[in-house]
Amino acid sequence: MRTKIFVMTHKKFTPPKDPIYIPLQVGRFGKEDLGYLGDDVGDSISERNAYYGELTGMYWLWKNYTDVDVIGVCHYRRYFFSKEQKLLGKDEYEVALEHADMLVSDPMTSPTSYLEYFGEAHRVEDMLLAGEVIRKLYPQDYWAFDKVMKENKYYFGNLCVMKKDLYDQYCEWLFTIFFDMESQMDVSSYDDYHKRVFGFLSEELLLVFATARGLKIAEGHIGITAEKAETVELKLAMGQLVKLGQFTEARQLFYEFLKIRPDVQLQLSDIKNEIPDIERILFILEQEQLLGIKGMYEYSHDLVELIGVEKEVKRLLEEGREDEEYMKQHYISDIARDVIKANI
Repeated sequence: MRTKIFVMTHKKFTPPKDPIYIPLQVGRFGKEDLGYLGDDVGDSISERNAYYGELTGMYWLWKNYTDVDVIGVCHYRRYFFSKEQKLLGKDEYEVALEHADMLVSDPMTSPTSYLEYFGEAHRVEDMLLAGEVIRKLYPQDYWAFDKVMKENKYYFGNLCVMKKDLYDQYCEWLFTIFFDMESQMDVSSYDDYHKRVFGFLSEELLLVFATARGLKIAEGHIGITAEKAETVELKLAMGQLVKLGQFTEARQLFYEFLKIRPDVQLQLSDIKNEIPDIERILFILEQEQLLGIKGMYEYSHDLVELIGVEKEVKRLLEEGREDEEYMKQHYISDIARDVIKANI
């Protein structure tokens, strides 16, 4: 059986050595050619990548790639892994599909209905419009949309593996809906993050499609091999400003960045869970600077080292051990102590 897993990317990365994994540069139209297969030749919507994200790659595979029996989609930093934390290979994918129609990510659950959950981060009107278009174009599927929106289960990232004929059916269904929606939407006021509206919508519409068709789903563990590029970018920028002692400027940039890219602080993006630490450290450094107090910056100008110190102080305080020698050696002021303690 011909099995290919396409790794969607918009940046240079180190691809898996297994030849079933093929890098696909998404949104390559008008961008630097990274040397991978690109989604901007043949029947393509690459120029709409700002609105579709990795879906421009999925569209390209649907329309242009036929030399395959089983097709899958991963990301440059997210892959399907075994329970032993090993990257899945050809045989494992094919075995998974012996008992299921498609393989998707481990399920996640929202604290509210999915529709409410979606509306907390995006325009709920966009999801409701998707439902109305489904009601119009695929009236037999609307019950599945309504059911999925009222429940709290969801998958993420558009990661999936299935036989090519089913993949083609899914893509025809999905893009028919989205192309109809495009004529009814004006995304000119959306910021760069929220412009990827169709990418966000599709994460849940995959479950709608599977529910409507009564498909059997296999849920697979997703391993994250690197932090999101934008998360890395934010951390590097914060580190540089801290090194220069520009704490107020760093805090301003930090919050401005989060406004346009709130996803960088998600667990799936900030895999080291350092964004909350950085936020506290920037506040501490700014307050100590404003009050002329010798504090953490006296110990180190390196943000990575300061994160390590902050985590250790937090651990000591959680254990009720205020190691005064450690506090003194690392210039932990009362301000730092109070801020860290308040977040335990």
